Amino acid sequence: MKITKVYTRTGDKGMTDLVGGIRINKDNIRLEAYGTVDELNSQLGLLVSMLTPDDAERSSLLRIQSNLFNIGTHLATDQEQTPLYASARLAEGEATLLEQRIDDMNDRLPAPQGFVLPGGTVAAAQCHVCRTVCRRAERRIIALAQQAKVGEDIIKYVNRLSDYLFVLAKIINFNAGQEEIIWKNPCK
Repeated sequence: MKITKVYTRTGDKGMTDLVGGIRINKDNIRLEAYGTVDELNSQLGLLVSMLTPDDAERSSLLRIQSNLFNIGTHLATDQEQTPLYASARLAEGEATLLEQRIDDMNDRLPAPQGFVLPGGTVAAAQCHVCRTVCRRAERRIIALAQQAKVGEDIIKYVNRLSDYLFVLAKIINFNAGQEEIIWKNPCK
């Protein structure tokens, strides 16, 4: 799809179009859900830019970014009024692929030493930012699912994605020889 004009002026009064042309307010929970997914996708783009071209997780992250585009389309579709396009669906088994990546990375990590504080390398810290934005996206999607139809595979995928991002932050630090920052209770 070629975008010929960036501005349309149709949103100047606080309204926007969903897939199918339905108009909603820009503060609608649906827009908040897919807007947060878009924010996550942008944060992931920043993370990808921090990785070397040969990083093993780079292709996984690019696949995730594409999946988030599909999820955004799914969330931007009011299924009571507009049927889902193919681009609004996740391929079968995407959550399972995330689980496999989590297991593969986890197998290479030392045993956990406690609660991990976000940080370490810049890329690992950015990965933690992605994880927290992912959790917020999940909360927005759950709120939308209480009012409208949202695919269970979408909810499962986003939930699994935050787990993947947690383990990815750990593996980024591990591969860089950076020790995890372990939480210590300052009240003791």
